[in-house]
Amino acid sequence: MLRACSWPFAFGLLLSVACVGETAAPKGDAAGVKIGEKAPTWSGLVGVDDKKHALADYADAKAVVVVFTCNHCPVAQAYQDRLVAVQKDYKDKGVQLVAVNVNNLDEDKLEPMKRRAEEKKFNFPYLYDPTQKIGLDYGATKTPEVYLLDKERKVVYHGAIDDSQQPEEVKTRYLREAIDAVLAGKTPPKAEATAFGCGIKYEK
Repeated sequence: MLRACSWPFAFGLLLSVACVGETAAPKGDAAGVKIGEKAPTWSGLVGVDDKKHALADYADAKAVVVVFTCNHCPVAQAYQDRLVAVQKDYKDKGVQLVAVNVNNLDEDKLEPMKRRAEEKKFNFPYLYDPTQKIGLDYGATKTPEVYLLDKERKVVYHGAIDDSQQPEEVKTRYLREAIDAVLAGKTPPKAEATAFGCGIKYEK
């Protein structure tokens, strides 16, 4: 089933055309994790540093931001600097951001990921799962799509990073507001906001 990008607003015909043909996860295979549930764990995912990573590596973090993203999607590209900024601003507060790519297009494989991470100066792990299992476990269907995990590794926020692909038009920073709430021991003001971007291309 073909599925085009999902947008919270109408703009960028060329960008939407670039995403046509992406395949969202089959409903039966990607029920995904729900708000309040323990996040699916993972181990052995290779990063752009050629090391294997696991969720347990960040046991000391007060919160973990899991971002499903990729190289080729123009929406994912538009958010890369914002992800770098989030990690920079919250690192000393005990928050760890982890980016995960499950697409297997040539431009989304590990070597291109390494080049992108170096070019954009990623200050967070960028992991590759060619089996796509982690994406199915979480139920991710878009790039970018975020899951915020609290200290107990329960999902407390899921969805969009903010409300506009265009930085100058952002009015609500969903992810930052959720992180601030978690660090203050509070419930995020909004538990879910519909993610928008290119559909993840699942192979089964």
